[in-house]
Amino acid sequence: MKVRLLPEPSRRVRWITPEEARRLLEELPAHLSAMARFSLERGLRRANVTGLQWSQVDLVRRCAWIHPDQAKARKAIAVPLSNGAVVVIREQEGKHPTHVFTYQGKPIQEVNTKAWRNALKRAGIEDFRWHDLRHTWASWHVQAGTPLHALQELGGWETVDMVRRYAHLSSEHLAGYVDRVSGLRVVEGEKPATIRLRK
Repeated sequence: MKVRLLPEPSRRVRWITPEEARRLLEELPAHLSAMARFSLERGLRRANVTGLQWSQVDLVRRCAWIHPDQAKARKAIAVPLSNGAVVVIREQEGKHPTHVFTYQGKPIQEVNTKAWRNALKRAGIEDFRWHDLRHTWASWHVQAGTPLHALQELGGWETVDMVRRYAHLSSEHLAGYVDRVSGLRVVEGEKPATIRLRK
């Protein structure tokens, strides 16, 4: 008897628009808003944001690094910092001796809190998890034209296959090829414009 295997479900990619992100950031309390802003700037995983320490940050060189034991793939990750990420980190200076992101003087352990859920509700955003900030960051990069191999390094993914889930969000790199075998041409100057077969 043959057994038909069901296809594996595609991996979930939920992202929000810049306008939705703006509304969310406005609704979040200051400590969560700072972490969310940083996540949208650098796309780090939740644990790498909550666990980020000052010893892992070099604002002069504008970079940070994730140690192998903190990375999902168990490999060190270099994290170049965007202008926005540097601004967020500078805003945290002087708040805690070891950890970058804190709340009431203590390192933050949990982000999926009532305050997070209430902010989502007030912002009118549904079906959105903290990890989806990483999906949003990656999606924005692809839509802005960042090549997948560069996104792979920026996001610390082990293989390029892991970033192909975002490839459908941009087709600009294919624009120069779509007309190569087209048998139609647009006739300029005619009103209305007409399309005729190529000779």
